[in-house]
Amino acid sequence: MVLFSHPSNDAHEGVHVFQDHESGLRGIVAIHSTHLGPAAGGCRVWNYRSGEEALTDALRLSRGMSYKNALAGLNAGGGKAVILAPPHRFDRRELFEAFGRAVDSLGGRYITAEDVGSTVQDMECVGSQTSHVAGLPPDRPASAGGHPSPWTALGVFLAIKSAVEHRFGRSLDGVRVAIQGLGNVGFNLCRSLHDAGAELIVSDLSRERMLAAKTAFRAHTAPVDSIHLADSDVFAPCAMGGILDARTIAELAAKVVCGAANNQLSEAADGERLRGRGILYCPDYVVNAGGIINVMAEHAGLGAATAENQVRQIPLRLSEIFFRAQAEDKPTNEVADSLARALIGRGEPIG
Repeated sequence: MVLFSHPSNDAHEGVHVFQDHESGLRGIVAIHSTHLGPAAGGCRVWNYRSGEEALTDALRLSRGMSYKNALAGLNAGGGKAVILAPPHRFDRRELFEAFGRAVDSLGGRYITAEDVGSTVQDMECVGSQTSHVAGLPPDRPASAGGHPSPWTALGVFLAIKSAVEHRFGRSLDGVRVAIQGLGNVGFNLCRSLHDAGAELIVSDLSRERMLAAKTAFRAHTAPVDSIHLADSDVFAPCAMGGILDARTIAELAAKVVCGAANNQLSEAADGERLRGRGILYCPDYVVNAGGIINVMAEHAGLGAATAENQVRQIPLRLSEIFFRAQAEDKPTNEVADSLARALIGRGEPIG
């Protein structure tokens, strides 16, 4: 069976396929680990070219969530949902209500929330069918909740600040940051970096978002497929994953890679390629944990202040990885993977 021999299958505890003809739902929920608690991770809606591509994404993202949640100190395992965007017009409420019923059928083993392509309103539809959902509007002042993206952006900003201090021994004032992707996270990140005095180079598939960043933050613009070539100190991938490979790493101008995108490395060996070029790589699942920290704080009924305090611990975890990588003469991704897998009771990572 293709699942058991799939190169991204890392002894996943469960892979659930859901289909609902009336709503058009075709989705996959991958549960990588529940060692530390229920599997938690968002729901991504994407125009996948095939079911095989969707399965690969679900497997890789759910494993990343196990690592992310473990290193964030959360009582949560790793899971992810992906929905193949229907090729025809569809009713979003019906689609996400069907997805909510699918989540509910898992009996609490998986907790969902927003991700690329889904919204707070979508999660409200999910919430009409199951209690195993977060990313809902806050039910009272100062409570955690709402869209996770501002929390993700805060964590990425703090991580960039920490990485720049570690690599260059300086503040963000005057540092050039190239940001690939201006979605909810990327745009919020731009605002924080601009306020800290950084100079921005941005790219996005949307000309409107690029113009908005240019106007609001005096940002320079670059094409999405070549922004890694831009003269910058920091490269911040904030779109889809897999953009760092042998070719792009050889072309990188920046000396720090720190962004919000998941699975930025095409393969584990890319961490060594970055290290070989003297580029400090900040493992993505450590950097972008702010969103899931807020999600789990909301799910536990905790306040926004508690979530913010946890997000502000991200630079401390990142610094530990930097110093261990230096002491052990290893790439940062290998050190982070080793730490995460020890926490979830797993052996050596797959390639």
